[in-house]
Amino acid sequence: MYQINDNYQKLPGSYLFSTIGKKVNAYSAAHPEKRIIRLGIGDVTLPLAPAIIEALHGAVDEMGKAETFRGYAPDLGYDFLREAIAENDYRARGCDIGADEIFVSDGAKCDSGNIQEIFSLDNRIAVCDPVYPVYVDSNVMAGRTGDYDSAREVWSNVIYMPCTADNDFVPELPKETPDLIYLCFPNNPTGAAVNRSQLQEWVDYALKVGAVILYDAAYEAYITEPDVPHSIYECQGAKSCAIELHSFSKNAGFTGLRLGFTVIPKELKCGDVSLHSMWARRHGTKYNGAPYIVQRAGEAVYSEAGKAQLEEQIAYYQKNADYILNGLKKAGYRVSGGVNSPYVWMKVPEGMTSWEFFDCLLEKVNVVGTPGSGFGPSGEGYFRLTAFGSYENTVEAVDRIKTL
Repeated sequence: MYQINDNYQKLPGSYLFSTIGKKVNAYSAAHPEKRIIRLGIGDVTLPLAPAIIEALHGAVDEMGKAETFRGYAPDLGYDFLREAIAENDYRARGCDIGADEIFVSDGAKCDSGNIQEIFSLDNRIAVCDPVYPVYVDSNVMAGRTGDYDSAREVWSNVIYMPCTADNDFVPELPKETPDLIYLCFPNNPTGAAVNRSQLQEWVDYALKVGAVILYDAAYEAYITEPDVPHSIYECQGAKSCAIELHSFSKNAGFTGLRLGFTVIPKELKCGDVSLHSMWARRHGTKYNGAPYIVQRAGEAVYSEAGKAQLEEQIAYYQKNADYILNGLKKAGYRVSGGVNSPYVWMKVPEGMTSWEFFDCLLEKVNVVGTPGSGFGPSGEGYFRLTAFGSYENTVEAVDRIKTL
């Protein structure tokens, strides 16, 4: 008789955004006349930039000719894209990252869930609290997190690093020693960012205790303040202790195309074993490479036209974030984020839980956001709103919330 991976049975409930989707769909079915504004899931709404569309069309035409047809993509990524990433995202910022240290994939979500496979189940993880659910859930599936305490909503073998108003939503170094440290800055969900010296402190700590930092930089394109680093490799020593994950979804609108990359420096080793080689082996065995046409679209992100067009799109979303942040602040809500991030983190009204506020917004003003408790116990009492809607819908949503 076959058996299943029992770790999946430990997962509490369904995935956060699946639960939200079910609630919204049920409300829409019961009230088809209501116009719902969605500021919940972090999905972009602007169409792909013209430079990207042009690159896609060109690559599709190539696939229709025998002399330019491409079959299986290199499992680590085409050289043209890896070199563009290395030059624009790293060398231009003074980071010594080679193209052969970049692994192209179909998105940061997949990589952030899969990266744990190259580490022993004996490793103990540390996560910010609140946290992007994939970090914890993928470790639950692997069997690394211990037992779940439903009353406290925590796992016994996970080190939680509270991110609260008291510490400006930036975690303090953990009192227990972790092996793997998940960091995401600018942060999802709180929108918090760290300056260069704060991030250097984490790198120094990881080097001291022998930990690896899994650094999610999916939102670096939204950084506006000069002292906030775009990459962890701007910190001294990071190449010996950090893996960085990137996405084309939020900076270039590839949520439907799917493209991302992970950086593992060659000098990152466990004893004599290269993590770079391990990830290359995993990639080669389990992945057939991102499609050629999508990688050509990714290359266009770094063209002069692509950079200019995407700068305008990011500014559009930043304008939305600014309107949410300042509009709610003027209305008396306690809000943060939104400066270096497309997310605004708001305190829910006194006496309400995150999910009660979700229901209140949906039913009374037909606005959808994300309950903070879905990101971890320290998220209770908070709510995430995204800036990825249209400006008109963003303005209307904030105005609706003000009427509560």
